[in-house]
Amino acid sequence: MTVHNSEIADSFEKLADLLEIEGANQFRVRAYRNAASTIRGYPRSMADLLEDGEDLSELPGIGNDLAQKIGTIVETGELPLLKEVEERTPEALSELMMIEGLGARKVKALHDALNVNSLADLERAAASGEIRRVSGFGEKSEKKILARLQKYSGEEKRTRLIDAEEIGRPLIEHLEKADGIKDIVITGSYRRRKETVGDLDILVTAKQGSSVMDHFTSYNEVDEIASRGKTRSTVFLQSGMQVDLRVVPQVSFGAAQIYFTGSKSHNIALRKLGIRKGFKVNEYGVFKGDKRVCGKTEESVYAKLGLAWIPPELREDHGELEAAKKDKLPRLITLNDIRGNLHAHTSASDGHNSLKEMAEAARDLGYDYLAITDHSQRLTVANGLDKKRLLAQVREIDRLNQKLDGIVLLKSSEVDILEDGSLDLPDSVLRELDFTVCAIHHRFGLSRKKQTERILRAMDNINFNILAHPSGRLINKRPPYETDMEKILEAARERGCIVELNAQPQRLDLTDEGCRMARELGVKISIATDAHSISDMDHMRFGVDQARRGWLEKSDVVNCQPLDKLAKLFTR
Repeated sequence: MTVHNSEIADSFEKLADLLEIEGANQFRVRAYRNAASTIRGYPRSMADLLEDGEDLSELPGIGNDLAQKIGTIVETGELPLLKEVEERTPEALSELMMIEGLGARKVKALHDALNVNSLADLERAAASGEIRRVSGFGEKSEKKILARLQKYSGEEKRTRLIDAEEIGRPLIEHLEKADGIKDIVITGSYRRRKETVGDLDILVTAKQGSSVMDHFTSYNEVDEIASRGKTRSTVFLQSGMQVDLRVVPQVSFGAAQIYFTGSKSHNIALRKLGIRKGFKVNEYGVFKGDKRVCGKTEESVYAKLGLAWIPPELREDHGELEAAKKDKLPRLITLNDIRGNLHAHTSASDGHNSLKEMAEAARDLGYDYLAITDHSQRLTVANGLDKKRLLAQVREIDRLNQKLDGIVLLKSSEVDILEDGSLDLPDSVLRELDFTVCAIHHRFGLSRKKQTERILRAMDNINFNILAHPSGRLINKRPPYETDMEKILEAARERGCIVELNAQPQRLDLTDEGCRMARELGVKISIATDAHSISDMDHMRFGVDQARRGWLEKSDVVNCQPLDKLAKLFTR
């Protein structure tokens, strides 16, 4: 049985949730959360590292104890400590923390007072009016819980893109070894680079008599073969992911890619356009009567319909057909356009690597600059920087810059936006920085009006430069806090502020819709990794994917600029 990084990370996150509910030491809880973050985003499989004899304790945030636990999970598929904690604290309690507004302390209070052990228990308690009688709750919070429960239960559970990649990549490598394989591509929302994926749709072309179906269904992670045929088979993997494999003729490969990449609304718009031009468009090609007139490549299909080729990320029926018809599609940003990273943390705060190590990693990626944005002191992390430590770091960066070659470190801080809209550090300190990255890290439950006003008041500070992860969401874990995003973006434009597209795969915040709105309003974007380790720096590609879905071009993104031009953008 193959154990993926995402499964190991899930075990550590669940353990951290349950330990937090029990009231365990916060440093211990944080160690498991940090380890989960490192493992989930690590570019190589933990199982492969162990097989190659690598010492996992050398990974960021992974000591000897956690390395041994990872080894146990890889070997047995289980984490004994998690099972032990689940025996005394119901596993389902960790799912309760997925409901906005229910942290560990409140989950424990509901468990102790009302024996709430599951989402069903929570819903019954809220519906019957029992929750309002528990200390720390009231009628208003009870109604909010019920509303959020109903929303949560109706959400489609999908796999984060980074986890889908971890599942899909080795499967593709396996299929590429099948006799007779010619072309192979994962289509669907995966190819459109959506932040979450439902299942995997794989298209192949192959020589007559190829063994690709046998090779597919014999994959060592297949848990169940739902159907098997000569041109299509469906399996469920051990991870629970459904995978469909289709073999299509070479002459139809382009049309099939378009059809199975989607989106559904994009395909419907294409078919309607085809009908108006006298064609029938489907997964087999473009037909004039019974004659196929094209279909081998995507470019030929779009061209036959009078359109420029449309990048997969734009295929959502959001105006891309009209733009393609007029040859006015955006020249989408690419990873090669990125000149630097404006959000990264070091071991001085809650990161795992030193200033020098982070700088060298950024240089190795070809960047011209890297901003160090360790957290401010008060609310976010236990080891945040107070005034004295931040100013000491500023001086250290100045000294290091004199020695570094090929990379410049920028002086910054991820500064908390307090509930009243003030910033967590005084202006006298903020003026010593090259720029600031400002973020909300607490009091997510404010009303839409109050949360919006909080951000607008913060933007009024002339030392405010970048709004970090502007909706606060964690994909599949925490919903966005309520704000008027259009009003925030308009305020950013008026005040000369920049809005971040956080490239952490669990955030991807701004959304693609937010990116389009920012572009239309003329608001500049920073695509940043929020890296807490060297390996996190590689997440920039997910931010670029999201930016492409949001129609962003190189000119829309501040960290595509050289350093001299970038500095001017921080002057208000």
